[in-house]
Amino acid sequence: MFKSVLVANRGEIACRVFRTAKRMGLRTVAVYSEADADALHVREADEAVLIGPAPARESYLDAEKVLAAAKATGAEAIHPGYGFLSENADFAEAVMAAGIVWIGPQPSSIRAMGLKDAAKKLMIEAGVPVTPGYQGEDQSLETLTAEANRIGFPVLIKAVAGGGGKGMKKVDRPEDFADGLASAQREGQSSFGDPRVLIESYITRPRHIEVQVFGDSHGNVVHLYERDCSLQRRHQKVIEEAPAPGMDAATRQAVTAAAVRAAQAVNYQGAGTIEFIADASDGLKADRIWFMEMNTRLQVEHPVTESITGVDLVEWQLRVAAGEPIPLKQEVIPMKGWAMEARLYAEDPANGFLPSIGRLEHFVLPDDIRVDTGVEQGGEVSQFYDPMIAKLIVHEDSREAAAERLADACGEVEVWPVKTNAGFLKRCLEHPRFVAGDVDTGFIAAEDEGLQAQPLSEFGLESVARALRTRGVFTMSEDHFSPWDAWNGPQGLRLNRAAETHQTVVVDGQAHRTSMTPDEYPPAPYLPLTDHKGIYFEGGVAFAVSAFRQADASGGSISDGGLRAPMPGKIVAAPAKVGDVVTKGQPVVVLEAMKMEHALTAPFDGVVESFSTAVGDQVVEGAVLAVVKAST
Repeated sequence: MFKSVLVANRGEIACRVFRTAKRMGLRTVAVYSEADADALHVREADEAVLIGPAPARESYLDAEKVLAAAKATGAEAIHPGYGFLSENADFAEAVMAAGIVWIGPQPSSIRAMGLKDAAKKLMIEAGVPVTPGYQGEDQSLETLTAEANRIGFPVLIKAVAGGGGKGMKKVDRPEDFADGLASAQREGQSSFGDPRVLIESYITRPRHIEVQVFGDSHGNVVHLYERDCSLQRRHQKVIEEAPAPGMDAATRQAVTAAAVRAAQAVNYQGAGTIEFIADASDGLKADRIWFMEMNTRLQVEHPVTESITGVDLVEWQLRVAAGEPIPLKQEVIPMKGWAMEARLYAEDPANGFLPSIGRLEHFVLPDDIRVDTGVEQGGEVSQFYDPMIAKLIVHEDSREAAAERLADACGEVEVWPVKTNAGFLKRCLEHPRFVAGDVDTGFIAAEDEGLQAQPLSEFGLESVARALRTRGVFTMSEDHFSPWDAWNGPQGLRLNRAAETHQTVVVDGQAHRTSMTPDEYPPAPYLPLTDHKGIYFEGGVAFAVSAFRQADASGGSISDGGLRAPMPGKIVAAPAKVGDVVTKGQPVVVLEAMKMEHALTAPFDGVVESFSTAVGDQVVEGAVLAVVKAST
């Protein structure tokens, strides 16, 4: 066994690998960018090396800098984590050529599974069922159109080098095929430098089933059962679980055996995941599950597999990379209970799930479940990297118990002022369809209305009122005392009579009148900011609350026409100019942040009055970028 390991990654996965490495007595080395100088993974390592500026391409994606850090620190092995360089065959080869142990599959295996079309051909040869479709070399419009007609609409066009939903287009009608193809080709070229596509039959009720596989250098390959990752938003996983609901023994045997054959076909070593798509229109059946792709690395959702098997997959990775055989034979790998994982993102569900960045002034996560995170209170969520800040993992005897416990855990999340999707996760987990196991990849889109954020409950309003009152703030009573009278003044003493106790509370800019019963509602959980303002946490959501002030009367419901940056970023376009007549919802200025473009639109019909920035400018959160004057 090697004595030291460098993790070529950041955040929660770096912390996760360090945890196991330290337990095994290994020296740990972190790499970090200038933006991560104070990050948790840097402090948790025995040694850390600065490898460049904040942009990933100048730091975490710079293979030469990572290798130089390994050589400078004497690291004997490199673990790539997931993302960044984890599935880069050239990097794996460079690591091995430098005499450093690569904790991952052979470069040939990475290449074999790197392109979707080549991988599907290989799987067909190995007897692994694949989705009906076309993955040929002829990429002409004529051939692709003919193949789409042969397969039958709707079809799914996929960039062969794609991932994360990029270069993926669903086409419902033959007349829309050419436009969908052109769009997929453009995205494939811009995102992966490869415009080639494949075409698949579109599954109307798809479920995302994946199997954890593991191989070693002695020719052994095992599986560690399946995971269901069907709960997705825009092709990104949200909640994962193991095992898959509705998976019977015969179907499990068929899909896990196919996964092992897939891994054997590329002489796989280390941890990998074989991803399948299932047609769940009539339940999970062995003849309706097809190979989709292979991820040649550790997955974000690996903790649910660890929970049901009792296996530390990172320890297995380290041991297998050191030349040891897989620690367990297939027949003795257990599967016990039910595990679920929720991905906690720094994002604002109420604002189109835009990433939310900034300092974590208040950061409290459940302490009675497994939590994998790479941030802490006082840390920063940066605009430069993925906004996932933690994973909440539970393991219970039954699926029902796991869903209930994870929902409770999401409801216990307290984060401020950065916004999170904790409340959204809780609502997903408590939805009757999810509880019943009736899920597919279209669940979130189909149930959008039922997953919308809810206002602060009556219990919450009363609790806030009581919390504010106990802090001696201003109140308004039913018999019209001035809102400027303190509750504990001479007149305010009358508010002690329960029948006359009323208070106007402002929640996220909107006024709500309460009828407080003095001893019924405890003033918690409440985070005071000033004497009359604070944050109330309910169901994983942070509500900005305050006592009524005359200045709050409008509730902030009328916009001043200022278009403010929702996060720091760069102005990349200005579709409108000063003097233009615009309609409500029309794009005025476009901001690029966290690798995404965000169009700021006119809040009402009017005229563009001014711009405060120009294309190319870097702006801070809250900066006024343009002003629209309402039509008279």
